[in-house]
Formats: sequence, C-alpha cells, structure tokens
Amino acid sequence: MLNIEWFFWLIILSLAILYWRHALRVKEWAYMAARKRCEELQVQMLDESVYLRRLWVKRNAQGKLVFWRAFYFEFTVSGGERYFGRVLMLGNLIEEVQLEPHRLH
Repeated sequence: MLNIEWFFWLIILSLAILYWRHALRVKEWAYMAARKRCEELQVQMLDESVYLRRLWVKRNAQGKLVFWRAFYFEFTVSGGERYFGRVLMLGNLIEEVQLEPHRLH
C-alpha cells in the first residue's frame, strides 16, 4: 500500500534525476562553447572536458530565477604551458567564454 512518505521520496528522487540529466546537458553545451572558442583562437583545449566550479542562483533578463554556472577548462598554445578558461552560463544561455591572457604562437 502506498503512503505519503513513499510518495514524497519518489518525488524527491524524480526531481534529482531530472536535475542531473539537465545538468549533464548544460555541461555538454559549455564544453561545445569552450571547444569552439579554442578553435577560433587556434589554441588546443586540454583534457577535452569542462568542470563546474561555481553554481549560484541569479535572475535572468525576464526576472526569472535560474542557475548561474561557471565551467572551467584548460588550454595550451604551444603544449608547454597550461592556461585556464571559463564558460559562464545563465540558465541555458552562454553569457561569455573567457580565456586567461596567454602567449601567442
């Protein structure tokens, strides 16, 4: 027989799964944006990944509360030195892709 506590935990689990799936999709968008910027600037993205370093709640242009995320990645120009870059996202939108100052070829 179903009781209210079981139903509550089922809802919590469902919400956690939905958040996790959406977070993976957002991380993939951040990765694609980082890779594209590295290609544009002719630098090599290292480790072929991004990682979430900051998560916050902010309001978007419509005034709706959404997650603000900062994904970081590493890149190199010549293979000798590593630099950091980051992808800033507000909700599902990419606000900015930044690369640390680095030496040119």
